Amino acid sequence: MDFNVGDRVLVLDEDFSGVIKKIKDKVITIETEDGFLLDYQANELVKKKSENSIKSALFTNTSINTVISEKETSKRKQPTTKTKERYEPTMEVDLHINQLVKSSKGMSNYDMLTLQLDTAKRQLEFAMAKRIQKIVFIHGVGEGVLKVELEYLFARYNNVKFYDANYQKYGVGATEVYIYQNIEPN
Repeated sequence: MDFNVGDRVLVLDEDFSGVIKKIKDKVITIETEDGFLLDYQANELVKKKSENSIKSALFTNTSINTVISEKETSKRKQPTTKTKERYEPTMEVDLHINQLVKSSKGMSNYDMLTLQLDTAKRQLEFAMAKRIQKIVFIHGVGEGVLKVELEYLFARYNNVKFYDANYQKYGVGATEVYIYQNIEPN
């Protein structure tokens, strides 16, 4: 590479640059930006291109303003939902009798069970009409009569799949219902 006095150069393998002040045989003396004079071999130096030649090489077909505007326009971010939240049911129905009536005084077990099942059926059909995919019916543990009756109710629908709800959140006292949206209920 041909070097001339006054050329701006970069030093290979080091973080130095400077201006050539003297060339004697194969030894080139450069003055760094800090004012030090350092000697290097010609094979240890590279000519530094001017800023204008770099800009013209990079933006030959595009204006600088176009490139800057492309960089500044941020890509629209999708709202992120955590995977746990995505699989969470959108509707919960608590079938405990104290949640359905102010007082169960004077109600027989049959009356309470009938009210709970009617509520469950009404909420399930509401969810189907509103195209809600998942519902959790909280029935409690007890003797298991309500759970068995709910399973019998859910089994009558061909567009419904049901299983125990998330144990960590509900324990064993809840059933999750998944409603298929593309199958007509019978």
